[in-house]
Amino acid sequence: MSEDCFICAKHRGTIDTAGVKIYEDEFVYVGHIDKGDRPSYLGHIMIDLKRHAPSLGDLTIKEAHAFGQIMARVSRAVKETENAEHIYALVSGNSVAHLHMHIVPRFPNTPEEYWGPNEVYGWAEAPLGRNEDIIKVCERVRNYLEENTYEEF
Repeated sequence: MSEDCFICAKHRGTIDTAGVKIYEDEFVYVGHIDKGDRPSYLGHIMIDLKRHAPSLGDLTIKEAHAFGQIMARVSRAVKETENAEHIYALVSGNSVAHLHMHIVPRFPNTPEEYWGPNEVYGWAEAPLGRNEDIIKVCERVRNYLEENTYEEF
């Protein structure tokens, strides 16, 4: 773990983030995005590699297997539990040099000009919420994952 990395600090438990843990194993941690003082787009999920590594190209084969499986499972869980019509998946690495993937739902009736993982935040009617709402989303997604194993896909 890196001492100055936000994601490593989150995994060490030295900072609190919104919501509750959705999933964790030896390779990945899944939770909801935390926008600090601002409301978060509900269903915007973060999949973090637990080991400090900057990019997809730095994954070991075991990490890649775990990352890919949870990406598929979480995407399906968000689509089902939050009634999303589409899921965006994005790894940019621009802000934090620790591999994490954004899973961002697009909801029915989202105007086309707000399609995209960043654009949805500009939609005035976007479903935004604070910690109480985020916890409910996390619990629905976590319950779906617990009730639907990967073999059932």
